[in-house]
Amino acid sequence: MGTVLIVIHLMVVVALIGMVLLQRSEGGALGMGGGGGGGGGGGGFMSARGAANALTRSTGFLAAAFFATSILLSILARYEARPTDVLDQVPVQTQQGEGVLDALTPNAPETDSTQVPTGN
Repeated sequence: MGTVLIVIHLMVVVALIGMVLLQRSEGGALGMGGGGGGGGGGGGFMSARGAANALTRSTGFLAAAFFATSILLSILARYEARPTDVLDQVPVQTQQGEGVLDALTPNAPETDSTQVPTGN
């Protein structure tokens, strides 16, 4: 279920990016506004205003789908996660006198400090 929802979410994201990039810049800040918007002649399929309305509505629907899939993914992640307790991860005391720190440190080989190494 989660994988299907992630795939749908990614398709919505790619479509939303494409829709935003297809729209005409209102301010012309980047200098590429799409050119011939005014005349209206030529018998095209849609007028400039109709195409802008269709792109705006499509972007709105894709934005709503993006929010819906994001919320569904967060809910799904919450219910699939198993709650863990910190106390369940503490090592169990194995012998009398051996505590948590003793269980975590590796046992070093015991050496006699009274012996002096010889140069032989």
